[in-house]
Amino acid sequence: MTVIEKTEKALLTILKYFSLVFFSFCALLPVVSCVITAFKTDSEYQSTNVMTLPESWANFSNFASAFDKAGMGRAFVNSAVILVCVLFFSTLIGTQLAYVLNRFKFPGNTLIRNLFLFASMLPGVAMQISVYEIMYKLRFINSLPGYIILMCGTDVIAIYIYIQFFENIDISLDESAIVDGASYFTIFYRILLPLLKPAIVTSCILKGVGTYNEYYMANMYLQDKKKLATVATSLYTFVGPLGSKYNLICAGVIISLLPALIVFVTCQNQIYSGLTSGAVKG
Repeated sequence: MTVIEKTEKALLTILKYFSLVFFSFCALLPVVSCVITAFKTDSEYQSTNVMTLPESWANFSNFASAFDKAGMGRAFVNSAVILVCVLFFSTLIGTQLAYVLNRFKFPGNTLIRNLFLFASMLPGVAMQISVYEIMYKLRFINSLPGYIILMCGTDVIAIYIYIQFFENIDISLDESAIVDGASYFTIFYRILLPLLKPAIVTSCILKGVGTYNEYYMANMYLQDKKKLATVATSLYTFVGPLGSKYNLICAGVIISLLPALIVFVTCQNQIYSGLTSGAVKG
């Protein structure tokens, strides 16, 4: 190896690690500033910058105030109900639809796939006028079941993940089960659905994160902020025309992160295996 090649390799290594450190710093800086701000009193927040450490790390009054004043207890219950229902029905609908599109060849199969691809290219905001009109006429505004039905809209990315996974399952399994007298429902629920576990984990991660963090549609369709608040909308309790209490907002953000952090720590093996097997299988 020549001197020039060694120099190029060293520069590439330095650039690689510099980029990793730089982007890690950019990603962690907002989290660090949020944690620091969450422990500050009102006077400390107004008189110091965001990176100035608080006088006491034992000040948990902001967390108690944020949890109580923002009604985060009810918000967590609402978000949990929404999340469980959305993930269950979305998985059920998405896997069945992918099963039909992959295993059955019928006129319009390709058209349906192309329409899903076309729908994924349309910005969601552009369709909100028509969606809001439909929700209003169905009396789903300010209704938790109505919002759940809206969020259960099948995710196009999840459908393609399921279809790709089905393509890697040998159709001879279906044929053997049919010879043994199994119906299509038995084949799907008892043979194919258990094999879709990695793909289901992947799609649930993507759908679950989006549903848990959803603010725009939750704010639009769940207008009763006392009874129907979600975790995302409850954090805006401390934002108003007279100012924003960012120390309480940051405390609420940390509280809202705890469930996701606990789930990630306890299920990280399943999450990693689902992402690697379900998303890029084949």
